[in-house]
Amino acid sequence: MDYWPHIYLLVFIGILWILEKLFPRAMEKAEENLLVIIITAIMLVSFGQVIARYGFNTGWSAALEFNTVAFSWLILLGMSYGIKTGIHLGVDIVLNAVPHRVTKALSLFGAFATLMYGLILIDSTWLAMLGVDVRGGAIEYWAKMYKIGIGSEELRYPEFLQEAFGLQPRVHRWLVLVILPISLALLIYRSLQAFIDIWRDKRPMLISGHEAKDLVDENLNVLKD
Repeated sequence: MDYWPHIYLLVFIGILWILEKLFPRAMEKAEENLLVIIITAIMLVSFGQVIARYGFNTGWSAALEFNTVAFSWLILLGMSYGIKTGIHLGVDIVLNAVPHRVTKALSLFGAFATLMYGLILIDSTWLAMLGVDVRGGAIEYWAKMYKIGIGSEELRYPEFLQEAFGLQPRVHRWLVLVILPISLALLIYRSLQAFIDIWRDKRPMLISGHEAKDLVDENLNVLKD
């Protein structure tokens, strides 16, 4: 098995860690803007497709695949972003009912379980050391798509790129699926960060089960103003 994708992901996470240490606010805005761009692209393509189909009896044949891929990217990137910002909803009735030390232990377990979940999905071959007969993961699947070089169903490169670089007509599937290992690497990274922050008492838990109550408290006197 080739380990160069693992090395690239480690380098990516290392660079991300350095940039977030040097430019925390800029990196936070960049991550938010990326998610906004994806959402905006989905909205514009969907709206444009409706106008084109019902107004001009035409449309973009790859619109459905584009929106499906974009929505997948949004979900996969949103996993780590939700952990980073603590906006994942969850049931915290037990966490709030037990002593602080138990709450901390349960929160640490949750962060550790999320970390292990990401490690298993990104590359499960390490489980063989525990006697588990399993193989594969996001990295291996992506690497296989990269070697095969097949294209997506409908997405196509612009003709000028095909002519300039001699590309095949259909967008490479590995390019579409590159988000799988990247998003899982981010999930592992954010879970580790959350684990450390909970251990150091910088955050109480992994989830935000009381988000609705916070919103009500924040906007309690809006109508009076």
